[in-house]
Order: sequence, then structure tokens, then C-alpha cells
Amino acid sequence: MRKQSGLTGTSNNSAPRPDGPSWHALPEQDALTRLQSGPTGLTAAEATERLRRVGPNILSRTGSDGPLLLLWRQINNPIGWLLIAAGALALALGKPTDAMVVFGAVGINAFIGFIQEYRAGKAIEALSAMIPEAATALREGQPVAVPAEDLVPGDIVTLQSGDKVPADLRLIRVKNFLAEEAALTGESLPVAKHTDPVAPDAPLGDRACMAYSGTLVVQGTATGVVVATANGTELGRINALLNQTGQLETPLTRQLATVSSGITVAVVVVVTVLIVFGIWIKDAPTGEALMVAVSLAVAAIPEGLPAVITICMAIGVRRMADRHAVVRHLPAVETLGSTSVICSDKTGTLTRNEMTVQVAWLEGREYRFSGVGYAPEGDIEHDGIRQADIPPSLADLLTGAVLCSDAALHPEGDGWAITGDPTEAALVVAGRKAGLDDHELRTRHGRLDVIPFESDTKFMATLNRLDGAHRILLKGAPEIVVERCALDEAQRRLIHAAMDTYARQGMRVIALAGKDAGRTEQISPADVAGGLAFAGLLCMIDPPRTEAMDAIRACHGAGITVKMITGDHPVTAEAIGRQLGLLQDGQNAVEGRRLDGLTDAQLQEVAQATNVYARVAPEHKIRLVEALQSRGYVVAMTGDGVNDAPALKRADIGVAMGITGTAVSKEAAKMVLMDDNFASIAAAVEEGRRVYDNLIRSLAFVLPTNLGLACTLSLSMFFFPTIRVDGVNELLTAMSPSQTLWINLVASVALSIPLAFEVLEPNAMRRAPRSPDEPVFSRFIVARLIIVAALMAAGGCGLFLWEYFRIAGPEPLTSARHALALAEAQTICVTGITFSQIFYLLNCRSLHDSLFSQGVFSNPSIFIGIGILLLLQACFIYLPQLQAVFGTAPLDGSSWLYAMLAGAAVLPAISLDKWFRRRRRG
Repeated sequence: MRKQSGLTGTSNNSAPRPDGPSWHALPEQDALTRLQSGPTGLTAAEATERLRRVGPNILSRTGSDGPLLLLWRQINNPIGWLLIAAGALALALGKPTDAMVVFGAVGINAFIGFIQEYRAGKAIEALSAMIPEAATALREGQPVAVPAEDLVPGDIVTLQSGDKVPADLRLIRVKNFLAEEAALTGESLPVAKHTDPVAPDAPLGDRACMAYSGTLVVQGTATGVVVATANGTELGRINALLNQTGQLETPLTRQLATVSSGITVAVVVVVTVLIVFGIWIKDAPTGEALMVAVSLAVAAIPEGLPAVITICMAIGVRRMADRHAVVRHLPAVETLGSTSVICSDKTGTLTRNEMTVQVAWLEGREYRFSGVGYAPEGDIEHDGIRQADIPPSLADLLTGAVLCSDAALHPEGDGWAITGDPTEAALVVAGRKAGLDDHELRTRHGRLDVIPFESDTKFMATLNRLDGAHRILLKGAPEIVVERCALDEAQRRLIHAAMDTYARQGMRVIALAGKDAGRTEQISPADVAGGLAFAGLLCMIDPPRTEAMDAIRACHGAGITVKMITGDHPVTAEAIGRQLGLLQDGQNAVEGRRLDGLTDAQLQEVAQATNVYARVAPEHKIRLVEALQSRGYVVAMTGDGVNDAPALKRADIGVAMGITGTAVSKEAAKMVLMDDNFASIAAAVEEGRRVYDNLIRSLAFVLPTNLGLACTLSLSMFFFPTIRVDGVNELLTAMSPSQTLWINLVASVALSIPLAFEVLEPNAMRRAPRSPDEPVFSRFIVARLIIVAALMAAGGCGLFLWEYFRIAGPEPLTSARHALALAEAQTICVTGITFSQIFYLLNCRSLHDSLFSQGVFSNPSIFIGIGILLLLQACFIYLPQLQAVFGTAPLDGSSWLYAMLAGAAVLPAISLDKWFRRRRRG
């Protein structure tokens, strides 16, 4: 009977089981045995049978919401249904114009919400694109091209430079093999692979005998046996995490949802009271009472609010794009303003992602190199003294480093780019800083032979013509090079002490050596087995960005905690963390494996206390985000790899890298940094705080209008007299439903948009982040809302009654005169409330200080908005087409003046309220 144990956990329909085989811990022959495979691969029949059992090598997807479902979600909310009910009631009462205007408002809001959500949720499609379309597999000993989706556990796959790995492989043969795994592990450099098993609990970045699906072959060749396909791969595990991870609501949307629910309940209660009062107390016709109820429902609901929020955020999006941050989901703009923790990747975000030689150590002397990145600019110092003339021993060391490497440096645009391995490129740049031209050196000292770098040997050797003789040059891992050198014990101790010192500083240490080769034309491993002369150490690091350090200080000043989460080695992470100011004396990085054994409560403590994490897996990032969120933090998470995608999706604000980021991370994130620079995150946070302040200004401006309209209509129902027209009782209603929508959708939006252009408040980046549970409106803003609403209602009702009875006169009313008086009275009421909004807008430029505190002309869009509204209001009053839709009538000059004076009462009243509050605070 054929055993099945080797195929457990590789099905297309499930992720790998926790108790499945640790393939990286098994010798290659044991892995082949468990998979019932061998060096010649599978037969075609066996491959077909396994494909039938385990399924194709395709990542499963969850169905995304279709356009109709997205559209339905915009309508399916309490306020949406309330408006639909109001429109339907108006239609039933024979008011088709009012009904169509209400339905139009519902449609506009649904369309705005639909546009915001349409592009979300495409991360899993991008993840699937990482699996290549074809692969080379051995079938019965013959290499054949097969579709990657047909690979099965037990297949023998060959890889070469430039290939994408099509499935998870246990490597069984390698030759000079390097794999780029940053997308999965966060490791900043290509990883050298070998075939030796590693410890069962080795983190993903240390499993050097494995090649993982979706990673890229940078150099060399390899052969491996497929151990997992589809959802059983590490890529599949991330796919499962993405499927399980939901998007979070922003703090503002949660608060607004609460406000909307409260408005809905209040409207239903007040409408019910009005209907009962109108029919049974005032003996009004049922239809008239119901139309007043419809008017109040439409008036109290802030129909223009979604448009105002969207426009404010869209303006913030444009400003952020100017600062290299592209926002993919509008609510993320507001979330940035309340961010209290930023969890950042290291490589390329906090660091330059450009290896740089910082130290050369030889003969007990240390030489420091200035300059960062691949730009060949900088000085060389010894004991703080610039070396105008490079010592011969240092020149020899750097000459050997350049000749024993293959990387090249070339200008590109305004900067420099490399071809080849980043570590070797750093050596070339160091040589140029010493005045050594790599092109000239390689031409003059031609290479005769080479022993390429192998992951097993960990060194590279070349044979060059040098100073009229043939010389062997060797570079590689320090411990490998030192053991091949002729050194006494004291020299070895000195070298090992230097190696340890620089390694603890997070530097990558390369050792160099050499020896004369006589007249030989070829070299073999035996020629470099011993007897070499030690040349020195070159120590390099991926340096922190200067602007990132400044940005971190700015974040700390704004009360924002910065945490670094990386897949790099703990020593490197700690060194960079200290340089960035994230670790203090006595603090250390926490490894991902330590997080595995912590309870949720313990993890929350560690997450709050620790700022640097190393060797983390995707699950660790999600747990850290959730732990911080459970403590009340609003978390921004940056990342560029596939391994970052689940955490980017789970965070309050996911930030992907635009240059180095994978398509998966960009689709999962809400914001993309076009320059991969942490400083751009700090700039985006600043912009987010400005957007939030302007949103609060806009909300503080819009909502009093709705309360004022509701109060106006309530007053008209409770206190306006019932008019007898041609023997029939008629209710006097201050506004029709369509007129209230004009105020909500036209006047409020036209005036609130300019508030989105207000400048950043001076103390915006010196105050602590607001709590996500903090109410949208403080008590003083609620009090302000009540004052403004009362003034609007009093002015609107006063203007209505004055105008109506001026035109109606004392004589018995006819239908024609009643209709004319009602149209003009409603028109002047709407105009008076519009002027109240205009004067209140000036006071909303600063919610606490005087209207002059922001500078009268610092935001010219305020006056543009007022001008546009006055023009629209004139159209509303005088255009026959709009008169027919909204039931308005022309006003004379005196009526305009009275409306303006009634509206102007808001200005001194709110200014006086601000003055009293400032005196109380001071």
C-alpha cells in the first residue's frame, strides 16, 4: 500500500497543519523518502494521480463584493431608509417634485459611498500573480516544462537565475544559489542557500535549505523537491491570513455612525409627535401634517454630510500626494490624524536600502568612511583626522575587494545605481572613495580565474595579474577567511575581537586575504585552503535615513510612538534601533519566536513596552497590531512584502512602499509611499491632523443647520396659526422638503468646502493624538450647535411670519394669495437661514479664537464659496425653472436686506460666546 504521510498539509483546500512535517529539519534524502520521490522525479501517471488528490497549485480566493452589493450597502442604513420612506410618503401625497429631490439625494450619497469602496479588496488577486505560470520539473528523469499549477508534492523542480520559485521546495542540490526573500521574510539582502537541515524551530528567514513559492532566484542554480503547493505553501498561509483579516472602520466613521443612529431615532420620535399634534391638536388635514413630517425628516438629516466629508478628505488626498503619500481609501486620511503608534519596516523605510562600508579595520587600525548609499562621495578618517593620502595597506585592501567582486556602479538620473550584489557594490563604492577606479583596476589587473561564491564555502576567490605577478584574492565570511590565514594566536584573538565588536554594532563584516600564486593560470579550492596573508576587515551597514531620524523625533514630539518591526537579525535590528533613537540603554529587540509563547495579556505588555522587533513572521505582525489596538492605540503599519499584507490590512492605516512594495502589499494597504521614506509618513500624519481639524470645522458648521431647520419646522407646527383658506384649514410650513434639501445639499456644501482649505494650526504637531473614543463633538461644540440652531430658527420663523402676513393681509385668504404669500415667506425664510450660514462660516474658521485669528485672507476660498452661494441663491429665487422645482418666488431688495440682518445675528452672538470662553480659560 502506498503511504500518504508525505502529502499531508499540501492540499489546495487547506493551509498546512501545525503538526505537519518540518521539511527544513529533515535531511534531503528523508524528505524524498517521505514524499515517495527520487532524483529522477515522478512519473507522468503518478503526477496526474497526485494532482487529482491535492488539487492544482492555485491559491484559493474568497469572493469579493460585487458592484451591486457595494451599492446596496450604501443604501442599507437607518438614515438611507428614513429618506426613502420620506420620499415615498411625499410621492403618495401627490408631491412628485419633492419626492424626486429626496430620492436624488439618496442616490447622490449612495454613489459617493460606492466610489469610496469600489477599489478595495484586491490584495488576494495580486497575491495569486506571484506564482509563475510555468516551471521546469523532472518527469522520469527528463526535464519538462509544466504549468506551475500542475506541480504536486514530490515533483523535482530545477531553478536558475531569474526564476520565480513556483512552490515550496526542500533543496537537494545547490550551486552558488542566492534567493531574494524580502517579500516573505523582510530580510534586506539575498539569502545564500544550502542543503543542510536546520533546527525545527528555525524562523522562516533562517531556513536556508528551503526555497519558498513566490520568491526570486537572484544567482546560481538549484534543484529541489516540492513539499507544498497552493494553500499549503508559506504564500498560501499568508493568503489564508488575508482572507481572515477584515478592514477596520476609522475612528471618525465609528463616531459618525453613532451620530447617525442618534439622529435617526430623534427624527422618528419628533416626526411622530408632530403628526399626532398636527392631526389631533391643530385639526390639520392629514396630508398637510404628513408633509410637515416629511419636511422635518429631510431637514434634520444631514444629506450633504457625506459629500462634505468626501470632499474634505479628497482635498487632503491631493495635498498628501504632493508630499509623496498616495491615499487609496479616503477614510485613511482622517485615520492618519489620530494615529498614536506607527509600526515601521526597517529596510528602505527607516534605512536607505543601500549597503555602505562604514569601517575598514586592518593592522589594528580603524578607518571610518563618511557618506551613505551608492554615491561615491565621502571622506576616509583615522582617529578623526581626514586621510588626504590613502595609506598603502588600506589601498591594497580596497584594491583586493574591488578585484574580488563582480558588481558595477553607474550613474542613473540624478543618482547612482548598481548592477550585481549589493554587498559587492558597497565594496566598489568604498574603493571609489579612496580614489580607486574599478573599471581601470579590472582592466589593468585582469582576472585569470575565479572560484565563485558558494553558500557551502562562504567565500569567493579570484586569480588576478597584480604588480607583475599572479595573485590570489579571497573575500568571504570572516571566520572562513581567518582560518585559511597564517596567523599566530595573538593575531587571531585581535581579529576575532574586532569582528565581535562590529557585529554587535549590527554591521555585516567581510574579511579579505591574499597570497602570491607564482605563474599558475588556474586556481582550485586547495589553493586557498591555507597559507594566505590576512588583509583586513570591511564592515558595512544599511544606514538609517537622516530624514527618518528627524521624522521620528517629530513623531515623538506629537505623542506618536514609533516601533520598528523587521525580519532582519536581532543584532542588526538593535543597532539600527539605537541609531534611530528607538532603543535606550538597557533595552533590547524582541525576537518573533519569543512572542509565540505569550498570552494575549502578556503580548499587550510586551507590545506596549518594546519598540524594536526582529525575525518576525506575518502572524506576529498581526498579533502585535491587535495587541496595540486592544490597548486603545490607533495603529499605522508600514510594509513592502507579501508577508506584510495581512498586518497592513488589519492595521487602522496600512502604508505600503511604492518603490520596493509588492503588488500584494499595495492592494492590502490604504496608503502608498511613493518615495519609500518614513519622513513621508510623518508628513502624512501632519496632513491628517490638518484634515481632521478641518473636518471637525465642517461638521461643526453643517450640523447646526440641520438642527436649525428641524427647530424651524417644529416651531411652525407647534406655534404657527392654522390658516383658513377657502373654507379649508391649512398648516403654515416654514419650508418644503425640496427647500430644506436645497439648504442641506447646496448651501451647506458650498460653504463647508472652503473650510477644507484652512491652514494647519500652529500647535497641530505638538499635541497628543486624540483618543479614538473621544466624541466627535466636545460639550462646548454641542453648546455652540444649540446656540446657532436657535438663532437660525428664530430668524427663519420671524422672517417667514413677517413676510407671510405682510402679503396675505387682514382680508379673507384666497388660494392664489395664500400660495403667493407662502412662496415668498418660504423663500425669505430659506434666504435668512442661508445668510445665517454665511456669517456662521466666518466664525467656524477657528472654533475657539476670533474670526481674525487665522488671518482674514489666509484662505481666499472662503470668500469664493460665499460668492458662489450668493449666485446660486439668486438662481434659486429668480430662475423660473428652479422656481418650479423648489416653489420659490422673487424677493425685492428690502427682503434681501432683512434676511441678511436676521442672519447676521449669528456673528456677534458666537463671537461673544468665544470671548467668554477664552476669559474663563485664561
